Order: sequence, then structure tokens, then C-alpha cells
Amino acid sequence: MNILIIGNGGREHAIAEALSKNKETKRVYISTHNGGANNKILNAGLPNHNIESIDNFLKNTQIDLVVVGPEQYLSEGIIDHLESKGIKAFGPRKSAARLESSKAFAKEFMEKYQIPTAKYFQYDNYDAALAGLHEFGYPVVIKADGLCGGKGVSICQNKKEAVQALTDIFHNRIFGDQGAEIVMEQFLSGFEASLLCFVSGNKIYPFDTAMDYKKIYDNDLGPNTGGVGCISPNPYWTADLDQQSNEIIRKIERGLAAEKLEFTGILFIGYLVENGKLYVLEFNTRFGDPETEVLLPRLQSDLLTNMMQAIEGKPVELDFAENVAMTTILVSQGYPGKYETGYEITGLDLVDPGILVYHNGTKQIIDPISDQKVKIVTNGGRVLSIVAVKDNLEAARQAVYNNIDRIHFDNMSYRTDIGKIMANYKS
Repeated sequence: MNILIIGNGGREHAIAEALSKNKETKRVYISTHNGGANNKILNAGLPNHNIESIDNFLKNTQIDLVVVGPEQYLSEGIIDHLESKGIKAFGPRKSAARLESSKAFAKEFMEKYQIPTAKYFQYDNYDAALAGLHEFGYPVVIKADGLCGGKGVSICQNKKEAVQALTDIFHNRIFGDQGAEIVMEQFLSGFEASLLCFVSGNKIYPFDTAMDYKKIYDNDLGPNTGGVGCISPNPYWTADLDQQSNEIIRKIERGLAAEKLEFTGILFIGYLVENGKLYVLEFNTRFGDPETEVLLPRLQSDLLTNMMQAIEGKPVELDFAENVAMTTILVSQGYPGKYETGYEITGLDLVDPGILVYHNGTKQIIDPISDQKVKIVTNGGRVLSIVAVKDNLEAARQAVYNNIDRIHFDNMSYRTDIGKIMANYKS
């Protein structure tokens, strides 16, 4: 079986490595370029991820399955497009992907099917939204409705910040049409928990839990990022939370069926735990990043088999090992703001056996004469995910940081406290 993965980050690299383990897998193509591609994993080298370049690649290459990583392409209906051409694809169709691509649609879905979430109101103009601020105290959360490249959420500490956020969205149109509507919601305090699930014919099959670290600096300081560390399972997850989650999952299943969304793929439930109660912050309709980098190494069932079970509408038989995985992500200094790329990465050949290195933003430099890889350089803000799988969290943590010490590139930065049990995560 030949597989094409659309996307090229650490999430896609982890998926590719897991899929390549199946003996039926001949090749796994990563659509553009990933510096970690080797053996069964190849770079397709598409100039971009648009439909035309993908269609041209599929015409010239025998592909048996397409797996879509990033949310943008799911929201644009790439699964619908591929299925219309008779190509087997893993991911939700456009109608189901709205659970991520429209925050308003997701909140309406939660309210309609009594899924616990923060109090909210929707607004489609500046004046109404400004008047609506009196419904909330501070902090207040203001979300542009669309995807906005993951940058559409503002946590406003006071009225001045809230007015600026509304001005930026409605008057300055910093998110364009994706900010035509907003969701304003109550700020919840507590700790976040990530739950990825397979969805097969609207039935939900949860993974084990994970917890990611979004802030760029130690002690959860600084701006939010796409995620700079993650551990699995979540050390704060309890049997009571598990029971609450199962009840929420049944409500989501009823909603998916009632709305006839015919969901197949991955549903990522972003939870927040406040005073021991679970609330749903958001839905994503694809593998999370960096959650994927710690969940798939613990997956004992075969990922390709699980994907085919979902595509065929069968029960998804997941199995996770009783161990702990942790990742710390090496980033380019300056991320999530401005940063430089093109620096050579050294020391990857020095990491211990069993340590996993997923490439988030790297590039292979190829010698034009020998056609051989001569070095790997940085090519993004998040550069490498260093992953250890051990019997306990402390052993995983020690292994990750011991091996980070062997890796180097100019302007390398990372958090030093991933995996520490910190009081500010407790509900």
C-alpha cells in the first residue's frame, strides 16, 4: 500500500512512522518536505498543498490512501474532493470539519446537545459585541469564528484589551472574512486536557489522554504557541473525569447522528477542568500536534488497521501500552514571533536508541552531484520533537533532557520544565 500524507510537520512525521510499521505499507509520501524522511518515508516535493498539485501527483503516482493532517484542507473540503474521484481518504468531510472551522457552529452544537462548555454569545458586528461585554467579567475570551491560522483567540484581561480585540477583528479585519463573526465566552480557569478520538460512522473511540504545554516559556509564561511540549497519559486525569468524559462522548455521538454529519476520522476534544468539572473548550477534527507525537508511540494497535476500520465504519480497536511518553520541542529562538531558519542541526546521530525524533520544521540539504543528504537544517519555528517512552514520567523526562543536550543548532531554544508536576495545573 502506498500512502500520501498531506502536511509536513512533526504530527505528519509521527503518523508516517506509525503507518510505515505495517507490513503492507510500501511507501509513505509526505506531501511537501520533512527533514526526517527516510527508508519507507519519502518526500513528495509538491510545491504546495493545493488541489491542483495534489491531483497531479495522484495522476502520476499509485496511491491507495490519503491521510490529511492540517485543518485548513479539511475545512476546504479536500476529503469530499478526493472521495468524488474514488480515492480512499482518512479525515472528515467538510460538513463535519465545521466543528473546528467554525467556533460558532461548534458552540451551537455543544449547547444543542447539552455538552458542558463556557457561557457564550455570538456577534456579527462591532457595536453589538461591544455592548455584549457587560455580560461577562474579566478576563473574557474573544474568538474569531474561523480557523485564523490558530491565532484567532484573545484572552482579554480588561475592557481596554477587549475593545482592542474587537477593533482588530471587526474594523481592522486582521482575520478577514474568518472574523466576520465572533464568539465571546466566559473565561474558565483550571488545567487543560487533550483527548483524541477515532470516529467511525459517528461512533467515538477515545485514545488515552494527553496534556500539552502551550506557553513558550518555563512556568507557563509568555505567549501561546502551537505547543512546545506534551506528556501522555495526563497525570491529572482521574476516574471521575473519565466518567464525565464518557458521558460527554455519548452526547457528542448523539449530536453527530442527529445532525447527519457522517463523521469519519479524528475528533480532538479540548477539555478544561475547573473545580473537578469537565468543560469542552473546543473541537479539532484532526490529529493534534504535539499530542500525536506522544500518543502514537504508546499505541500498540496498528494505526493503518485502525484507520481502515474507521473508513469502513467498523469499531476501532485501540490498544495503548501502560507506559508514559513525553516530548519537549526544540524551537527557533524568537518563536512564536519572528525567527531565523537555515541553521545546521548536529547531534541527531548521538541520541540514545529508543529516543524518537520527529521533525517539525526541518529540511534536508541534498548534494546535487551524489543526490545524497549532506545535512539537515532548521526550516520552521518548531523544529524537532524529542520523545522518550518510559515506565514513568520522571524516567521519560530525564531521558528527553539528557538527549537534548546532545543536539545543537544556532538559536535553539526550549522549555526546561516539561513533565514537572506543577501546582498551577491543578483544578
